[in-house]
Amino acid sequence: MKNKPILIIFVSALALGALFFAVLYLATLISGGRPSKSLSPLPGMEKIALVKIEGMLITADAIVDEINNYADDSSVKAILIRIDSPGGGVVASQEIFNAVLNARKQGNKKVVISMGSVAASGGYYIAAAGDRIVANPGTLTGSIGVKMEFANLEKLLEKIGVRGMVVKAGEYKDMGSPFREMTEQEKRLLQWVIDDVHSQFIEAVAKGRNLPEADVKAIADGRIFTGRQALHLKLVDQLGDLEDSINVAAELAGIKGKPKVVKKEKKVPFLEYFKEETAAWFSDIITRSLDRGKVSLQYRY
Repeated sequence: MKNKPILIIFVSALALGALFFAVLYLATLISGGRPSKSLSPLPGMEKIALVKIEGMLITADAIVDEINNYADDSSVKAILIRIDSPGGGVVASQEIFNAVLNARKQGNKKVVISMGSVAASGGYYIAAAGDRIVANPGTLTGSIGVKMEFANLEKLLEKIGVRGMVVKAGEYKDMGSPFREMTEQEKRLLQWVIDDVHSQFIEAVAKGRNLPEADVKAIADGRIFTGRQALHLKLVDQLGDLEDSINVAAELAGIKGKPKVVKKEKKVPFLEYFKEETAAWFSDIITRSLDRGKVSLQYRY
């Protein structure tokens, strides 16, 4: 009987613990990864929102939502986008590019781009939409180009006694099939598509950087540049690190004194972190395994 109070306390503690974690889980579902309301500054404190774009660009939804939320937030005076990405999907790059333009025009926000180790291809495509681009001297950027990769497994399959068969309606429906060599006509057709997407990249950079299309086209051969070389070519505005970029954003937004820098935070850091890290891990494995065999247009270094 003497141990009964201890047992009651123990069971109560377990019940409270289970209830606590259930509430945390529900909070995670409700929050949906939106910026935490606890980020609201003290009266008179003007904010700069920091958005991070890292790794391969596969989908744009989360980043676009984040930028749009900050564009609609009257307390945010400027958006600082930190890019550390070799690029990725064409559509993902274009959707983020458009979100940045929308934040500038509709949201009336100043948008500063801060380049990390790599901001190439699709990463640079996004950067071109900003008001100001700040790169480190050693940043790898540029790579203005587009590619589509295919794998031809015909000879390998023959060695193991496997033959691919395709039933199709439409002459080009199986274009890029791994079961056969691509015809010259198919190569010309794909090149026509690639050239059009490449021209879209050139047009976006020329418009975003206020440069003649001829000047952009002259360096739009897929080559990469250091941040210092990019500055000489007018692809970036100045050299500096993240702290310099914050100061540039504050200056453009007319913020006096030290600004409050806010970034996307989760209401349940541990659960969200675990979920995002697990998704990133699976995404990386799948991308590395299937990327070369995947038929997709890519702005990727």
